[in-house]
Parts: sequence; structure tokens; C-alpha cells
Amino acid sequence: MDTTKTPAPTAPEADSPADLKKADTTGETTAPVADGTAVTGLTDEEILDEELDSDLDDELDATADAERGNGVGAAASAIVAAGLGLVALSGSWVSRVVAERSTLIGQIDSANSNATSTEAKIEALYGNAWQMTALVNGVLSTIALLIAVFVLALPAFGAPGRTLPTWVRAVSWAAMAIGALGVIVFGVMYFLPLPKAA
Repeated sequence: MDTTKTPAPTAPEADSPADLKKADTTGETTAPVADGTAVTGLTDEEILDEELDSDLDDELDATADAERGNGVGAAASAIVAAGLGLVALSGSWVSRVVAERSTLIGQIDSANSNATSTEAKIEALYGNAWQMTALVNGVLSTIALLIAVFVLALPAFGAPGRTLPTWVRAVSWAAMAIGALGVIVFGVMYFLPLPKAA
């Protein structure tokens, strides 16, 4: 009868310190990812590339957000410029109030000075009011013109290759044309001589 004993299976041997040291020198490491899990088998260079890509994506997102903010501001400025130009050409409430005040002052001055000549009465009652109306509306037109020019020049001070949307440029050009027209019209009105009495 064979009495030879078969050896009992043994547990797998733990890695020795020498084996662990050898595994560390292969250049592979464990890199954390965004969801908290770990990805093995990445080299140090691959981890560095991923970090650089992540930083670049963050910078691009921040730049895109800033450009969207600037685009909203440019669009709002273009609309404001066009509105100011139209208000100036059609006659603003401010210019009407200033003209009425000038007319009242002219009436008071005319009564106090006992102006008898027709030219003096026309100047006191209508001339100053006319000029103040042209002045106020001319200032509004100038402001509209300056805002439109600023909006059109804005891409030159931003990132290279950055442009405004087409409709923003169109509104800005329209506002600039209306503002320039207003400046010319009200400049002529301001310096136009008053009519002479017969």
C-alpha cells in the first residue's frame, strides 16, 4: 500500500519588497479621475497631458463666457445708440422742456427790457429756444454716434479674430449713420440765422 502523502496546496505567496520595487520602476502609476475612481496603467507624461488639456479647456470656457458677456454689452450698446439717434431726430422730451424754458426766459427778459424792435422780440421769444433745441438734440446725436463707433471698434481691442454678430454690426452702422445725420442737421439748425422782419 502506497503511503506517500501529497502536499497540501499553499496560499499564494505575497509579493516580496523586491517585486514591489520592480513594479514601481516600470513607469506606470495610478491616476485619479473626476468621478473618484482610479485608472491604472497611465504614465506620468499621459497624466501631465491630461492635466494640461483640462487647464486649457477651463481657460477656453472662461474666454467663451467673457466673449458672450462682451457680446451682450455690445448688442445693448448698439441698440441704445440707434434709439438715441432716432429720439434726437424726432425731437426729445428734454429738448422740448429746455426750449420752453428758454421761451419763458425770453418773454421775461423782453418784458423787463421793454424791447421794441421786432428783431429783439424774435430773438428773445424764438431764437434762444430754437438754438437750445438744436443744441440738446445735437448732443444726443453726438452721443449716439460715439457709442456706435465704440461698438464697431470693440473687436480691435479684443481677442484676435473675434468679430461681432452680423445684426449687431448692422445696428451699429445704422446708429452711426443716424447720429451723423443728426449732428449735421442740428449743427445747421443751430447756426442758421433767424428770419428778418419785413
